[in-house]
Amino acid sequence: MFCCYCLQYLDKSLLNYASVMGILEDADLSTEQYGTLSLIFYVAFLAFELPHAYMLQRFPVGKYLGTMVCCWGAVVTCTSACNSYGSLVATRFLLGMFESCISPSLILIISMWYKRDEQPKRIGFWYIGVGCASIIGSVMSFGFQHYTGTAFSAWQIMFLVVGLITIFVGANVIIFMPDNPMSARKLTHAERVAAVERLRENQTGVENKHFKAYQVWQCVCDPQTWLLVVITVAASVPNGAVGSFQSILIKGFGFTNYQTTLLQIPGGVIAVISVLLATWSAAKYNARALNIMLWSALGGILGGSLLAFVPEDNVAGKMVGNYLTHVVGAFLPCSYSFAAANQGGHTKKVTMNAILLMSFCLGNILGPLTFRDEDAPLYIPAKVSIVAVDSVAIIATAVLLLYYRWQNKKRYNAGVAHTTDVEFADLTDRENKEFRYKY
Repeated sequence: MFCCYCLQYLDKSLLNYASVMGILEDADLSTEQYGTLSLIFYVAFLAFELPHAYMLQRFPVGKYLGTMVCCWGAVVTCTSACNSYGSLVATRFLLGMFESCISPSLILIISMWYKRDEQPKRIGFWYIGVGCASIIGSVMSFGFQHYTGTAFSAWQIMFLVVGLITIFVGANVIIFMPDNPMSARKLTHAERVAAVERLRENQTGVENKHFKAYQVWQCVCDPQTWLLVVITVAASVPNGAVGSFQSILIKGFGFTNYQTTLLQIPGGVIAVISVLLATWSAAKYNARALNIMLWSALGGILGGSLLAFVPEDNVAGKMVGNYLTHVVGAFLPCSYSFAAANQGGHTKKVTMNAILLMSFCLGNILGPLTFRDEDAPLYIPAKVSIVAVDSVAIIATAVLLLYYRWQNKKRYNAGVAHTTDVEFADLTDRENKEFRYKY
C-alpha cells in the first residue's frame, strides 16, 4: 500500500518537477496552461470516483487496484513522448482517471483488516508516501537535470523511468495483494477466521458484493458526509495550490533550477513527520478531529499567513511559510480514518470513500485556479486563500466533533440490547444503534 500511494503521488507530481526541467519550453506552455494541466488531472480524478467505487464492490479489490496501477504506469511512460499542450492534456486526464482508484481501494483494504483504533496509524503509514515521494522526486529531478545528451530531454527520461517502475509495482500488487482476509493465501483457515473475528468490535462488516442502493441514499443524506465534504474541500485547496506550483513558488524567491529542486526536500520531510505525528496521536488519544484542527491551523493559517504577509525581501520567512503549508496534508489520513471507522454497511463505505475523494479532487481543482497570470510573480490572492479555506476547515471540524458526541450520547441513553452477530449484518452506522462513532 505504501509503494502504491508513494508512486501515485510521485507520478502526478512529475509535472511539478518537469516545470524546471524544460517541459514548459518544449511544449510551449503558458502559466495558465500549466495550471490547467494540474486541474485536468483532478477533473478526471473526480469524474471517475463513483465508477471506481462501484467496481471496487463488484471486483476483487487487490486485483482491481493492481490493474489500475499498471494502467497509470503505462500513461506515465507514454507522457515521455508528449510534445504539445494537447497531448499533455490527454495523458493528464488518463492519469487522473486511473489514479482515482487509489485512496478508496486502500481505505477499503484498511477497514477489512484492522480494528478502528488501529486504522489511523496504518493509514498514516501508507500516506507518508506523499512526503517520501516529494523527497524521492526532488533528488531524482536533481539527478536527471545533469543529463547532457541530446536524444531526449531530461524530463522525458524521468517520466519513462518512473512509469516503468510503476508498472512493475502494479504487477506485484496483482500477484501478492489479498482481496480480503478470507482469500489471503499466506493464512491458514483458522487464521483467516481469526482475522475476520477480530473486526467484530468495528461493527462495520468486512465485505459484501451485493450493491444496496438505499445505503447510497443514506450516505448522501447523512450530516457527517457533508461536514466531511466541507472539511476535505477546504483543506485540499492549499494542497492543490502549493503542490502544483511548488517549484514555481520557490524559484520565484530567486533560486536557480538546481536549488529549487533540492529546496523541495525539506517539505517532504516535514510532510512525513506531520503525518506520523497526526496519525499516532489520533489513534492513541482517539483525537482525529483535534488533529485536523491543529494541523490546519499550523499549516494553513500560520504557513499561509507567512507566505502572504511577510515582506517579499524576507526570503527566510517566506520559505518557512512554504514548508509549514506541507503539514496541512496531515489532515487527510485523519479524514480517511473517519470514513473507515464511522461508516457501517459496505455499500455506504465505498460510497463515502468516493465522495470523500471527490471532495479532495474539488479542493485540488480549485487550488491551481487561485494562481493567475496577472498575480505573478507574488500570487498574493492565492496565498491569502490558503488562510481563508483552512479557517473554514477548522470550524467545520469543530461542528463534526460536536455532532459525533451528540449522536453517541443519544445512543448511550437509549440503552439498546445487544443483537447477536449484528457486527457482521452489513447494517449502516445509522441502522445499528449499538454503533458508536470515533472522533
